[in-house]
Amino acid sequence: MADVAWRADPLTWGHGPRTFEVFLEPTCPFSVRAFNKLDALLDRVGDDKITIKIRLQSQPWHMYSGVLVRCILAASTLAGGKETAKMLMAAIAAHREEFEFTHHAGGPNMDVTPNQLIERLERYSGVELKGAFTIPDLDREIKWHSKYARQNGIHVSPTFMLDGLVQADMSSGDEVEVWAKKLAAV
Repeated sequence: MADVAWRADPLTWGHGPRTFEVFLEPTCPFSVRAFNKLDALLDRVGDDKITIKIRLQSQPWHMYSGVLVRCILAASTLAGGKETAKMLMAAIAAHREEFEFTHHAGGPNMDVTPNQLIERLERYSGVELKGAFTIPDLDREIKWHSKYARQNGIHVSPTFMLDGLVQADMSSGDEVEVWAKKLAAV
């Protein structure tokens, strides 16, 4: 695949004037909780009023974070683009503990290789990833997400930004209605 042109589909839904960016780590339980609310938020607010952008925030204490972020971005290069990537995120969310270490440092995943992790994710999502995962310069997309988070002072997941400003008072524990009111008030 070294000579194959590719494009990562931006992880963006909606087309409204308000931009709601959500920095997520795929195996973080709080990020999973936030991810699982994004469709409801888009439905509640309206895709003509808000643009939701998922930014992937790889975190080293989630030991397979880098591999899974690469899988998600690789999936965005496949047919279906962002929807295929979203399927992977949903599969990870639904089986989060199978992609994470116990207490960040142990458990059954200690013996899992990256290839086994990819195969597990392919099985849960139904998406064939191995070819896209090996795109040699896919790391430029991974680096973009990392650099973008760093330039905006993002350290934890989930973190929320509204129209370019971090919203420290927003939480994954908030109800969708609370988020919707916040988006309408600012």
